[in-house]
Amino acid sequence: MDYTAQLDASLQRLHDEGRYRTFIDIERENGQFPNATWRKADGSEQAITVWCGNDYLGMGQNPVVLEAMHEALEATGAGSGGTRNISGTTVYHKRLEAELADLHGKESALLFTSAYIANDATLSTLPKLFPGLIIYSDALNHASMIEGVRRNGGAKRIFRHNDVAHLRELLEADDPDAPKLIAFESIYSMDGDFGPIEALCDLADEFGALTYIDEVHAVGMYGPRGAGVAERDRLMHRLDIINGTLAKAYGVMGGYIAASGKMCDAIRSYAPGFIFTTSLPPAVAAGAAASVAYLKLHPELREQHQTQAKILKTRLKGMGLPIIDHGSHIVPVMVGNPVHTKTLSDMLLEDFGIYVQPINFPTVPRGTERLRFTPSPVHGPSEMDKLVKAMDNLWSQCALNRAELTA
Repeated sequence: MDYTAQLDASLQRLHDEGRYRTFIDIERENGQFPNATWRKADGSEQAITVWCGNDYLGMGQNPVVLEAMHEALEATGAGSGGTRNISGTTVYHKRLEAELADLHGKESALLFTSAYIANDATLSTLPKLFPGLIIYSDALNHASMIEGVRRNGGAKRIFRHNDVAHLRELLEADDPDAPKLIAFESIYSMDGDFGPIEALCDLADEFGALTYIDEVHAVGMYGPRGAGVAERDRLMHRLDIINGTLAKAYGVMGGYIAASGKMCDAIRSYAPGFIFTTSLPPAVAAGAAASVAYLKLHPELREQHQTQAKILKTRLKGMGLPIIDHGSHIVPVMVGNPVHTKTLSDMLLEDFGIYVQPINFPTVPRGTERLRFTPSPVHGPSEMDKLVKAMDNLWSQCALNRAELTA
């Protein structure tokens, strides 16, 4: 086999379909978020504004977070030195897990290097703990949840997105004595819609199932203390396992689950994705703990964030652009064609200094390609004006139909 030719063919398919992904080199500058510098391949530089970042609240530049990281770095050095079982557990890791357990009102929390690994490792391990477990997974769950469910070797059922009636049908068709788990998200990041948490918890109670929720795009941003949508809706006590991230609203890195002490202990003891992975650097854990603690006490950042999202949606709607609005902070502008989406993204970057990545298949279904904007409290009026004017200009220039795809 000509391996090089096979690689060329695989990459060419992506180019032909208009969904080959490119990275741009950006340098974020502390104190200047969301503004950054684009380091071009030819050695030149361009000032840009980042409109697709997941540092939703600008906590990556918060002085409290940076001070905690500096202190830990000076005290401990760079890395953790090993897995959690082999020298990689420090006071910083334990402190962060205590903050997270308190945040979600659970007995315990367990840190992972990312929320992807937390989902994958936990969901793939649960059938070892509960033989015969059937996992019922929402059709639009994140790739990390899908991978964890796929790899666990147990039974799985996929219910139509947010379709409680379909889930009931699946539950009713299975052995009532089989252990069960319902896995879903609080906010689905591509459309920005909410999961029906209370209805899913009701079904779990009725059929004796565990509940597993991914709050990745909600922690730090919803609820009185930032614990997520389940806290906002006063439902955290009904959820058995909560997954979250430290890399979005908290502005650092890492993921976790929060659950009962026994659940976390069992996952810690059985999950290869936890056992065999070097733990987070102490400085990262220290910064994350400071961020979690800070956002518990600063609801005004969450309020500012929601206000910014509402303003951007209102202005884009006012121009007739096809946005999806489910009431969350996610602002997807539907394009519906991978080539057009990439063209818009390139023109926004090169002509206006606005950085937003195209979202294509397999992240979203074919025909629903989009630009996904993430406004934040650090996007000022001038950045907002510039974005709105650029979108108005380019939408007409690219001859796209306005409001054609609005959901």
